Amino acid sequence: MQEISATVPDWSRERVRKFFDPSRQLLRHLRGYQQAKAVRSLTRSLRIRWHLFWFRLWSNVTGAEIDLATQIGGGLLIPHPNGIVIHPQAIVGPNCLIFQQVTLGAGGPIAGCPMLGGHVDVGAGAKILGGVTIGDHARIGANAVVLTSVPAGATAVGVPARIVAEQSSRAGVLDAAAGKFSEDLPDGAKNPSSPVDIK
Repeated sequence: MQEISATVPDWSRERVRKFFDPSRQLLRHLRGYQQAKAVRSLTRSLRIRWHLFWFRLWSNVTGAEIDLATQIGGGLLIPHPNGIVIHPQAIVGPNCLIFQQVTLGAGGPIAGCPMLGGHVDVGAGAKILGGVTIGDHARIGANAVVLTSVPAGATAVGVPARIVAEQSSRAGVLDAAAGKFSEDLPDGAKNPSSPVDIK
């Protein structure tokens, strides 16, 4: 399986497949609005209003709260965008995957807002709070509450989140299709009822 890049955006991940493709439509008009604001032209005002209208419509459809000024790298996937909240000062790197009910916001012991590296997978219901850094290719488990930085390639789960796998064993953390857990994990993380399934 080809490794997904943490630095080069895969724009095909955001390509709108059909009209009712809410998450990709939302991103399409977010990008369009940002581009229209950045370029001065005779149609600038019209383009801004056009993208703003559709962005607000798709925000209502999805229930996502993403500020128009948020820095989001290309190739973002949000398969189920309902309830996603991203603080205006948060930064999301290229080719990330964010599931429903995720919050990237202020708060926690570290001042500031989260910065996600490239190809970070964030499970449903996870909360990443404060000025933490999530390294490239890291994974955040479903419903985890992340209050400290997570190194590149690591997997973090729990409340508060703890590291259960480093980069060297990441590939064996979980075979999502088969439901198999890595023998390298701590005893508590091998329990199939634990929140390690973060696909």
